[in-house]
Amino acid sequence: MFSTFPPGRGTGSPADPRRRLLLELGAGLLSGGLPVHDVEEELRGLGRALGAPDVRVAALTTGLFVALSADDGTVFEPVGPTLRFEQTADLLDVVHRLRAGGLDGHEALRDLDAIRRAPARWPGWVADLGMLPVGVGLCLYLQPVAANVVAAGIGSLIVVGLTMAARRMPLLRPLLPVTAGFLVSVLVLGAARASLLDGPLRTIVATLAILLPGGLLVTGLSEIAAGAASAGTARLASGSVQLALFLAGVVAAATVTGVPVSALANTQVATPSWWLICLGLALTVAGVVINVHTPPPAIPWIIAVIAVTAAVQVTVTSANGAAIGGLAGAVTAAAAATVAHWLRRGSSWQVLYLPAFWVVVPGSFGLLNTAQIEVGNGAHALLTAVSAVFGVSIGTLIGSVISRIPRPALLQPRS
Repeated sequence: MFSTFPPGRGTGSPADPRRRLLLELGAGLLSGGLPVHDVEEELRGLGRALGAPDVRVAALTTGLFVALSADDGTVFEPVGPTLRFEQTADLLDVVHRLRAGGLDGHEALRDLDAIRRAPARWPGWVADLGMLPVGVGLCLYLQPVAANVVAAGIGSLIVVGLTMAARRMPLLRPLLPVTAGFLVSVLVLGAARASLLDGPLRTIVATLAILLPGGLLVTGLSEIAAGAASAGTARLASGSVQLALFLAGVVAAATVTGVPVSALANTQVATPSWWLICLGLALTVAGVVINVHTPPPAIPWIIAVIAVTAAVQVTVTSANGAAIGGLAGAVTAAAAATVAHWLRRGSSWQVLYLPAFWVVVPGSFGLLNTAQIEVGNGAHALLTAVSAVFGVSIGTLIGSVISRIPRPALLQPRS
């Protein structure tokens, strides 16, 4: 039998455990990077399942306020340390089991504590090494030339080393964007100056892509579009500062190496064949799966969602540009994740959608255009970069609507 917490006195006693559960779940979802409007929607639905149909929720990037009704006292819960992806996946599973009636509140609190204490599926250095296939894979379809791919591999190892150092010395983390941008750019631009490779900008972007704040920018825009202006503006400001730090490192490296501005043009030396695109995508997906500690049971479904999404995005982008391609990719990712959720009847759609979202987000392609703003091709580059990010943001909002479509009767579990 499913049992919720006792309702307490009236609209909720000061120690009502339902409020504590909602606060801890909401703070955990925010720590996992979910948009604030999605967190609020999840908690309102969960409140109805727990016997608090009038629950009031206001989420920010730094915490959330929860009251069980209009007459109940409001309590604030700050966001804790960032959760790993598999912790967020387990947390979403708790939320959906609660809403479906398969878990009671006391069990949920115990599960929450276990999720926070759970060790990573593999050591941190293994996760960091996942950045290597991401950099190489992206370079295979951004700049598919042997010298550039080798440079991307060496640059990715530099990024891995810097990430490991920042993990051990948290005080160095704020310096990671500018340091990584500078060291990787010195390597690639130095090789270009020595005539060892051409088209260095795409190689630099492929190497740094996994660190770029594309997801932060898109999430911020989607929050603003959904009415969460405070949270969205905060994320946009944070993402813009991080992007500026990366660009500062690139520009500083160009100055140090004496490479002319013209060398930073967004030029593609060679066009990748279909099999190189597939190989690059496979390496990128493998790297992301390793880097974010993806739960093994979800990996085949995540790969299927990403494959469908990438096929649609590449096709639409080649015909209609980055803005329409990003929108199509985001909508496809949400639709594919929703269908996979219906079929698997396990992982929530967010767990299947987020890795595809990270592939879809034009963080790397946006930087290709944003970088040219710094080197003098401003107006067109700015318009292209902004339209690409807006395309994914609109697609993300449409995708959130698609995800709420009920499972068809034919796919409902049999009693």
